[in-house]
Amino acid sequence: MASSCRRPEHSAPPDVFYNEEEAKKYSQNSRMIEIQTQMSERAVELLNLPEGQPCYLLDVGCGSGLSGDYLSEEGHYWVGVDISSAMLDVALDREVEGDLLLGDMGHGMPFRPGTFDGCISISALQWLCNADKRSHSPPKRLHSFFSTLYSSLSRGARAVFQLYPENSEQLELITTQAMRAGFSGGMVVDYPNSSKAKKFFLCLFAGVAGVLPKVRNTGVGGGCRFKNMKGKSLKKGRDWILEKKERRRRQGREVRADTKYTGRQRRPHF
Repeated sequence: MASSCRRPEHSAPPDVFYNEEEAKKYSQNSRMIEIQTQMSERAVELLNLPEGQPCYLLDVGCGSGLSGDYLSEEGHYWVGVDISSAMLDVALDREVEGDLLLGDMGHGMPFRPGTFDGCISISALQWLCNADKRSHSPPKRLHSFFSTLYSSLSRGARAVFQLYPENSEQLELITTQAMRAGFSGGMVVDYPNSSKAKKFFLCLFAGVAGVLPKVRNTGVGGGCRFKNMKGKSLKKGRDWILEKKERRRRQGREVRADTKYTGRQRRPHF
């Protein structure tokens, strides 16, 4: 189980902890970006979406939009919700392709029934287990979140949460409230025998019971995030930039015309 020392949720509420200084790390720290992208890739894999079919997805705790970048690369459309305005400002500066919404997941999801084909969440769910105010009740906030999320998903859709549980009691609290809201499913623990590589994924099914995916238990530490990109262009290269601009045109957004300078490598400044 994850260690309780240096846990950010013990430092301050999420909208306070993820201030401008902390938010900038999510667009500048290459290691943080790599880990976030790897976990997003695994979460999408666990969603078991139809092959080659664009889906409309919800990203809870979307932060600066790193998970959303991977969703866009896979050809999906998405909406991101986060409680930190500083993180969403970074996402806007990065010109992510999804729609962004400022909101507290503990207040519930404000979407119409059956809106989304799936939901992912990276490193956010454990924040609901803390009472940051006297009025906060973790069981009630979790139930409010899961019940409204259940409603916003189409029947048969999945929701996948990568989380860092503090202890077994927290896991039981989370799963109990999810089942009370109508979900079925359970926990997938990748690399269960590794203290460093172990990752917890809560896989939930809305309306239709499913079989939990197999865990990952090999390849610790030796993976490369680009090996499963299904022929997609290397990120930030010219081809990747052209693909992104074309997606935005299809979405009706204003995009600068392509020129011979598009994606050109610039000399470093000194």
